[in-house]
Amino acid sequence: MDTSPAIEARDVRESILAHGQRIMAGKGFSAVGINEILTASAVPKGSFYHYFGSKDAFGEALLERYFEDYLADLDATMSAPGLTMAERLMNYWKAWQDTQSFDDCQGKCLAVKLGAEVADLSEAMRLALKRGTSGITDRLARAIEAGVAEGSLSVDGTPAAVAQTLYQLWLGASVMVKIARNTKPFEIAMTSTRQMLHLSP
Repeated sequence: MDTSPAIEARDVRESILAHGQRIMAGKGFSAVGINEILTASAVPKGSFYHYFGSKDAFGEALLERYFEDYLADLDATMSAPGLTMAERLMNYWKAWQDTQSFDDCQGKCLAVKLGAEVADLSEAMRLALKRGTSGITDRLARAIEAGVAEGSLSVDGTPAAVAQTLYQLWLGASVMVKIARNTKPFEIAMTSTRQMLHLSP
């Protein structure tokens, strides 16, 4: 088993990020102190600044890690075999509904949880959010375009504009689900999504 310093350093950094993602998805960025993350990670405080120059730098790395995993999952969903692109898109929204509820999302709703908060706190984190969400909407636009080409869906307007509208719709629904403490906003978003893609109920 390889236990070289480089491997160990990567593992420690990954542990800090993983615990930070889970905790901040529940409490937000500002409400969580470095000590809480390090305690959960079983890492000495001095080690944090070896891997991250500041809490903002940690937040930026956290978002980059989150979006890297998110986009990989999205790519897998959009390339699932044996399905039309319309079916793949609806599976994506169904997974969103299942994982980003008002219950503990185990770090899977980080963009929803931190988006509005950190965009005003840190330019680096705002840009990380912008890059990540652009990656999502770009992939959704390509999927919609492919769905139109294969005939499994149709849209009014450009695929890029529809992708942006749908992503913003679901972000808003995620916030409203947390406020309402029920999943009705997701049901409305799902109905609207089917209407925008001209899919039958």
